[in-house]
Amino acid sequence: MSARLFCGFLLLAVFLSGLNGSRYSGINQTLLMFPLFACACVRCLHSLSDTFYNRPAVNQELSTIFNELWSLDVNRMTPGIDYMISVQGRASFVSQGSHTVQDHASQPLFSNVNESKLRNITTFSSFMTLLDNYERSTGVTEQVTTEELTEMDLFLDAVLETKVMKRAHQYLVRKGQSSSDLRLFKKQLNLIWFHLYHRQRNTGLDSSGFEHVFVGETKSGTEIIGFHNWVQFYLQEKNQHLDYKGYKAREHDLPDQDDHVLNLQFSWHGVVKPVGSAFIGTSPEFEMAVFTIVFLMNTERSTTVVVNIDQCQMELVVIRHGRSLGTAYPKLLSSNGRHVRQHAH
Repeated sequence: MSARLFCGFLLLAVFLSGLNGSRYSGINQTLLMFPLFACACVRCLHSLSDTFYNRPAVNQELSTIFNELWSLDVNRMTPGIDYMISVQGRASFVSQGSHTVQDHASQPLFSNVNESKLRNITTFSSFMTLLDNYERSTGVTEQVTTEELTEMDLFLDAVLETKVMKRAHQYLVRKGQSSSDLRLFKKQLNLIWFHLYHRQRNTGLDSSGFEHVFVGETKSGTEIIGFHNWVQFYLQEKNQHLDYKGYKAREHDLPDQDDHVLNLQFSWHGVVKPVGSAFIGTSPEFEMAVFTIVFLMNTERSTTVVVNIDQCQMELVVIRHGRSLGTAYPKLLSSNGRHVRQHAH
């Protein structure tokens, strides 16, 4: 039993015992204890909610390495300087497969992005060249040209040159999950992220981890799957292929323009994604490094870890597709250090 639950039950016992005393002294004791009792009940309910939802404990080791990567991410864009977002209203519930939804955001999510800076950073610029290499619909076989293979190779080379991926590589070598040989590590990244596989049965090779996570796909023309990258979101929104509908968050944890992870709702080419999520402002190498570590440090088909990165607490969800990545995304649990303040109370 957790300390919070124990304290709550202890105070409940004291509260009830006050009812067994003399008529007046019992009432007085009860009134004095009521504020403490109420506070304990709130904390107990908070603990119970985590228990019922089976939320895993914070992974301290992964939180430590991810915060190292965060500090090394010199290519990360700065909110309010390199880009500006407007979270606007809370999105309403909509079922999967819907084509219409009430719009709670009259303006785009991204009001400004320093695109020239993006194009002058090698990992961002090489990342953006990959975004138009894929068929949007699952079930359509991908045709990979020699030029596209070269673009993948250049992107991986650029990522491997960054301090973020170098540190991630060191960590994975120490954990026995990757070879110290840089060429073999590059092949490993290529297998995880760019290896083509069947996402839809009875079709050709129609998907990859990179396409699903960073570019996005549609399934049967009625469902958006994947699409967890802020640069792709911005570019699609800029080209009027995407319409931001509002944020998704709990009542007591509203997002703001400085958050580096958002849960959101949007439509893309007329199809609605009821709930999506993405890092905001982070570099491609940071996202690849984080999800690669989670992928390689676990063998289950589906893995969810809770980590604290900077001022955010989030779930990182990674689903395998054999030896390649099926999907990977962050899910914001708490921002602006609220989870730290809650535990301090």
